[in-house]
Amino acid sequence: MPRLIDTHAHLDELDDLDSVLEVARGAGVIGVVAVGSDWQSNARILEISRRYSSFVHPALGLHPWRLAGLEPSEINENLRFIEQNIVSAVAVGEIGLDYDKRLLKVASKELQREVLGRLLDVAREYDRPAIVHSRYAWKDSFDLVASAGTGKAVFHWFTGLSSVLRDIIGSGYFISATPAAEYHEEHRRAVRETPLGRLLLETDSPVTYGRGTRYQAEPADVVRSLKATARLKEVDEAAVAEQTTRNAAILFSLDQTL
Repeated sequence: MPRLIDTHAHLDELDDLDSVLEVARGAGVIGVVAVGSDWQSNARILEISRRYSSFVHPALGLHPWRLAGLEPSEINENLRFIEQNIVSAVAVGEIGLDYDKRLLKVASKELQREVLGRLLDVAREYDRPAIVHSRYAWKDSFDLVASAGTGKAVFHWFTGLSSVLRDIIGSGYFISATPAAEYHEEHRRAVRETPLGRLLLETDSPVTYGRGTRYQAEPADVVRSLKATARLKEVDEAAVAEQTTRNAAILFSLDQTL
């Protein structure tokens, strides 16, 4: 059975967590990076990580989707909470930019860039990797991450231009493959074009995947990410599992999984 790490899951949004994580363990998952989205989410992620210590690894962030309606003082409170608890976190995330026109109506590009810049400063100061959301903002996201001097980053569920992907890889950053690698052509292209040494696996649970038959992801579905990646890269599943798990362990300083 492969040893896998789900490097991106919103465990605070999942029901019956005991059962979900038991199923994940049974599927070969040896660790989950649980990402936070805002103050409340981050607090819950820390609680979950204490309950499942050595299996759930917390990342603390402020998702661009959560900026809508936040006052400047509330943004400051979110960032203060992250910095106060960063010693307990393996990464700063989920953070990033999202240029979907629906979000831009309530959270401008300027606001998103300002907040991302401040969060990247935290990641750099405390030597934590950044977990980056970059939907429709691939170049701006990369440019901000690189210009901030971010030493370590993963661009999760990447679907952007090959030119930006080459910059990401050339800078030593990672992308992560989701179960969408089974069918989403832009994501499949990104996975094909990324060297195995720069790939992670994730689920983004509880996102709903699939075309035709649809399902809500949970950490055990990282096996689907593994199988899809192995098919796309024409590499044995065991080799993909070994390399991506090693990549995750190094990026997030999870020494016990090596």
